[in-house]
Amino acid sequence: MKVKYIRVSTIEQNTDRQTDFAGITYIDECSGSIAFKDRTQAKKLLINKDIKEVHIHSIDRLGRNTLDIMQTIQDFTNMGINVVSTKEGLQTIIDGKENPIAKMMIGILGTLAEFELSRIKERQTEGIAKAKAKGVYSGRSIGSSEDITQFTNKVSTQGILKYLRLGESINRTALLSKTSAGKVKKVKRLIKEGNISL
Repeated sequence: MKVKYIRVSTIEQNTDRQTDFAGITYIDECSGSIAFKDRTQAKKLLINKDIKEVHIHSIDRLGRNTLDIMQTIQDFTNMGINVVSTKEGLQTIIDGKENPIAKMMIGILGTLAEFELSRIKERQTEGIAKAKAKGVYSGRSIGSSEDITQFTNKVSTQGILKYLRLGESINRTALLSKTSAGKVKKVKRLIKEGNISL
């Protein structure tokens, strides 16, 4: 059986470029930093013994951490499952044997994806520093505050509430909603105090 695996960061992210597949499709809505084996739909792939081939749009759909990507590929290989990456034109198993060229390329591509993520974060930090130096970015002014409605209606707060409703822990909610554990704790405190309804 051939299946397609898709990962998007948010439900709003367009999946069109990843869905050119007629068979069964598994879609995870999560950060690429979450280990493959910890993703809801990905787990199903790792226990389904009927799957012989997993199609992905690109290698970075499996993760942003090189070790995690390599481990996931190895897990699939050990199960006799061929991973086919459309963007890179790679197959991990050819004629029933592990493809050494694909293994080497996946390692390189995984490292590049990880490096690019670190560069993005570095550029963000540099941009904020420059904006602060120019007086453009100063954060919230001292003494300013927002009311509970404004706080609740924030996209980040709504994301936290979404994962708390699903029963996720503080740390996992912070990871999935791309916020800090401190903010998740604040939301939980406001829920406990009755200021925000879950």
